[in-house]
Amino acid sequence: MTEGLAGLTELMSAEGELFDPDHEAKRAARRARRRRGWIVVVLVLALLLAAGGGYVAWALTVPTAAPTVVSQTPAVPVTAPAVIALPAEGASALHVSGGQEYLGDAGIRFASGTEEARPIASISKLITAMVILDAYPLGVGDPGPEITFSKADHDLYDEYYLRGATIAAMPTGSTMSLHDALATILIPSASNYAEAVSTWAFGSQGAYLDATAAWLEKNGLTGTTIVEPTGNSPRNTSTPTDLIALGTLAAADPVIAEIAATPSLTLPGPGTMSSTNDLLGTNGVTGLKTGNLGEGSYSLLYTASIDAGPAGPLSLTGVVLGGSSRASVDRDVVALIDSIRAGFHDVPLATAGQDLGSYSTPWGSTARIVVGEDASIFTWSDTPITVSMQTTTPVEYRDGEVVGLITWTAGPHTATATIELEGGIDPPTEWWRLTHPEDLGAGEAAADFG
Repeated sequence: MTEGLAGLTELMSAEGELFDPDHEAKRAARRARRRRGWIVVVLVLALLLAAGGGYVAWALTVPTAAPTVVSQTPAVPVTAPAVIALPAEGASALHVSGGQEYLGDAGIRFASGTEEARPIASISKLITAMVILDAYPLGVGDPGPEITFSKADHDLYDEYYLRGATIAAMPTGSTMSLHDALATILIPSASNYAEAVSTWAFGSQGAYLDATAAWLEKNGLTGTTIVEPTGNSPRNTSTPTDLIALGTLAAADPVIAEIAATPSLTLPGPGTMSSTNDLLGTNGVTGLKTGNLGEGSYSLLYTASIDAGPAGPLSLTGVVLGGSSRASVDRDVVALIDSIRAGFHDVPLATAGQDLGSYSTPWGSTARIVVGEDASIFTWSDTPITVSMQTTTPVEYRDGEVVGLITWTAGPHTATATIELEGGIDPPTEWWRLTHPEDLGAGEAAADFG
């Protein structure tokens, strides 16, 4: 019975092979594997016998082939451009300087709206003050000449009062230094002082206008028109580009810059006066001049200094024309300054333990290649970032061994992180050495694991 079952099994197996179209190929593959196994065994035995143990000594001591390395440079972070909160109404412009390593020597400029000339209202008074100072230069702390106000000057108070303009008391026969008179023009924006002092400086309004036209031409402000000294006329106009240039000139004049940064002052005659610039001292704002011709015609020419972290202090000169209200202009300027500050940021580059590749061996021992430490870089907006990776052959193939360096570059700045092994390469076993002669020894590319 047993012999019958064995015969049946053999017959079924033979029939299965007869119906298997790949049966000859399979049998050939099995024979080849058996031959290779026997060849290794025979080779080992032959070497043992022929060399009297020399193979064993060789197999157990010869350096193995160096581990195979597979690695990749980390992806380069792509950052979004800074979102600059330019005002949606009217027209605006902003120039940012400083932080040359990030922004370049020329700085950067932003603008919204059109470049057409628009009414500048009391920003005109800043031009008036600078034209007067051009004729009567003052140093810091220099009060300048004394001005005595006449009855005609006093009458300007009533005239501008009836026109609804900003005014300050000017008693007949009162005196004031040129410095304080300029402060009264700029800080509370007193229109009667703007006309009285400009007439004093040049003898007449016609002479003042001639001097102003010459000053504008000398300073390249060809897009600016001034027809009177106060800005109450909508015919006093300028462009955003001209006003940025005007703001830069004003900020560079220490007397003007000092006056424009003063939130309030008290003088004999006018009494206590407050700046019309509500943003002074807020969000880094340091000046310069407001303008107002009613709803839809609010303006502000401003300077600010902000801290941009590693980029250092930044100087901002900006202008908003045609705002719907003083509050809306102020909100827009604060948001714009905040967005410039936020445009400088740390960009995460890599984290400790981030995978970069691996080392592997024929005997199955592996180690990961990883970033050794967190890395980030400080930069402006979407400044392009490049990355390079340099690696060295491990000496010991031990856990934590430093095997290279990654360098990221953004503009003039760099950040680095070490490349390390996570996990070590264990040496092969003696049995593996004895049974894998074909994997032993690799000349100059060999490594000794003990």
